[in-house]
Amino acid sequence: MFTGIVEEIGTVAELNPSDSTGGTSLTITLPSTSPLLSDAHLGDSIAVNGVCLTVTTFTQTPTPAFTVGIAPETLRLTNLGSLAAGSRVNLERAVRADTRMGGHFVQGHVDATATIVAREPDGNAVTLRLQPPTDRRRELLRYVVYKGFIALDGASLTVTRVNDDEGWWEVMLIAYTQERIVTAAKQVGDTVNVEVDMTAKYVEKSLKGYLEGLGEGGGGLLKKVLEGAKGGSA
Repeated sequence: MFTGIVEEIGTVAELNPSDSTGGTSLTITLPSTSPLLSDAHLGDSIAVNGVCLTVTTFTQTPTPAFTVGIAPETLRLTNLGSLAAGSRVNLERAVRADTRMGGHFVQGHVDATATIVAREPDGNAVTLRLQPPTDRRRELLRYVVYKGFIALDGASLTVTRVNDDEGWWEVMLIAYTQERIVTAAKQVGDTVNVEVDMTAKYVEKSLKGYLEGLGEGGGGLLKKVLEGAKGGSA
């Protein structure tokens, strides 16, 4: 579990598609002053651009670095496979019981990628418009609501606009955030990893189960609720 508050920006040293295990591994270096590995253990979880990955090796000297394994399913659902030596990535350690929840509950289980289709300055802030693939739009947009949470490349951000009909949403990056996440440097055509707010999924499933238990009348009520939600979010 993570909070969506990026702790550090790391640099990819190597993306190895055929490591000693026969799988794919990713090695990331850190600034010499980074505290990210100060309490690290083998098997710990670190979110890399919003993807929860397991630390398989790490070192503090001569340069702080760690390696994680990437499963085939992860490569299919995320943009990690497009990383190369020199790529910068958002990093966050798994949350502890005494951690302040500055963002929102982020699992590190990416739902899909989305493409930046517009980038506009707004004073000292930047607005990004994002659109998921056509075959995933309806599925994802149902969980994206105005002023709701969304994790982009692992960063907890607030949705500022949603258009269900055209299949996009927008977020605004304030000046402070622009300096601390790699997403701020991305341009139109680049992709980001997307994780929608998991709370919405639990609420939807619980409500659906309850209304279906009411029989045919409950099903009709569920349809009205969902149609009303769609009409109010554009």
